[in-house]
Amino acid sequence: MEVTPLTGAELQGALPALADLRIRVFRQWPYLYDGSLAYEEKYLAKFAAAPDALVVVAKNEAGDIIGASTASPLLGHADAFARPFADHGYDPARVFYFGESVLLPDYRGHGIGHRFFDARETHASASGAFDIAAFCAVIRNEDDPRKPAGYTALDPFWIKRGFHKKDGMTTTLGWKEPGTDGETGHTMQFWIKTL
Repeated sequence: MEVTPLTGAELQGALPALADLRIRVFRQWPYLYDGSLAYEEKYLAKFAAAPDALVVVAKNEAGDIIGASTASPLLGHADAFARPFADHGYDPARVFYFGESVLLPDYRGHGIGHRFFDARETHASASGAFDIAAFCAVIRNEDDPRKPAGYTALDPFWIKRGFHKKDGMTTTLGWKEPGTDGETGHTMQFWIKTL
């Protein structure tokens, strides 16, 4: 499978597929995100406008985009992302934020996730302007009845990539879950790695 980093004008062409993947993949556990194309278009337009924004796309043999991963400077994101870094003594301007990695289930377990991280870390390190790579992940209760049987958390994969949870460093983001009428606040745990 082909995995390609895209920036600038090339990045724009991948946004519709990225929006579709975000809605499909994040609808599943642990995010349970009931997304809309209207929200995705607004969110992704802001992301794409950030300097140094990156989308890494994975295509199958037929040339269809079956996965994507994003990254951009932290200061291009909402204050809910940058403030926890400032509160913990980091300079948010030196942090490169890894957004979503979304991959259709049939293509998991073939090394694409590692290639997503490799491409984002290479991009973040290239300018020399960033010291830290970071992302956040939703915190869910282990006994949540919506958790599918056999679900495997990604923590071991992230640790293998050199990231660690930054204790006490969280933020709250809201999104609509399936079967609900409005947004629910979700606690997000930050993971960081020195570049």
